[in-house]
Amino acid sequence: MSARSERLLALYRDDVLLRFEPKSVEDYLTHLKAFLAWLLEKGIELGEVRTEDIQLHQNDVLAQKKKDGKPYSMGHHENRLIAIKSFFRFLYQRGYLLHDPASTLSFHRRENRIPRVILTPREARKVIEAAKEETPCELRDRAILETLYATGIRVSELSKLTPFDVDLEEKTLRVLLGKGRKDRKVPLTDSAAEAIELYLESGRPKLLAREAPYLFLADKGGRLHRAVLSRIVQRYARKAKVKKHVTCHVFRHSVATHLLRGGADIRHIQKLLGHGSLHSTQRYTRVEISDLKKAIARAHPRR
Repeated sequence: MSARSERLLALYRDDVLLRFEPKSVEDYLTHLKAFLAWLLEKGIELGEVRTEDIQLHQNDVLAQKKKDGKPYSMGHHENRLIAIKSFFRFLYQRGYLLHDPASTLSFHRRENRIPRVILTPREARKVIEAAKEETPCELRDRAILETLYATGIRVSELSKLTPFDVDLEEKTLRVLLGKGRKDRKVPLTDSAAEAIELYLESGRPKLLAREAPYLFLADKGGRLHRAVLSRIVQRYARKAKVKKHVTCHVFRHSVATHLLRGGADIRHIQKLLGHGSLHSTQRYTRVEISDLKKAIARAHPRR
């Protein structure tokens, strides 16, 4: 990467850090570093990039394979182009380039797929109740599982919660700077509020090895990261003998589906999940169609 490209990438990073989640910024930068390395290999200066060059790069990326020999997902290719378009738009708007070679490029939107794994209410209950609330870590894990199922919160949002985001009197949870850097307040179920209260009284103080602002603490204090939260959920799924691949996001899908089946308004579910568009929430209505087709295939005499 040339010195000029490094400098412009640093300016872009500082700009997007103000608007996007750190994880999103990291992903963008990874894609852009790969693109800039490709330009260097081809001997193309950043100011000389044409639309055709970006298309050629995309074709090269489509031919790439992972270390295990499998192709990258369409989401990977889409994210690469999103990052490139965002970078060139920044450079053009700030006057570093005379034209934006990526402005006319578009990508095919990924289909808003029906979630593959949905827990039944019984399975969700079994996973949650597998945390017996006997040790500080189990008190924490029970509160985490109850919160995931009560609110459908994203794992990135869950890991950033602080004790001040919980109102046990009102039984609400405040989610600050969620996806799209939007705030929202969501209700807690009685079970979730009770589990969090018990954890705050008897679990968190024993995990607080050092001053930490987070609600859910790691075993030795500090923040619980995404990978650790995933392992916690998977451990209790195995303990509950639930054969499905259960993740934090599966709880999000499951609570949306269960609320819809229970008669909740789709706009209320949209508000709970923090979806910017109703289109994102509407895929759960397609889960219902999927269930209906399965029922007909199983029970119809002319199946």
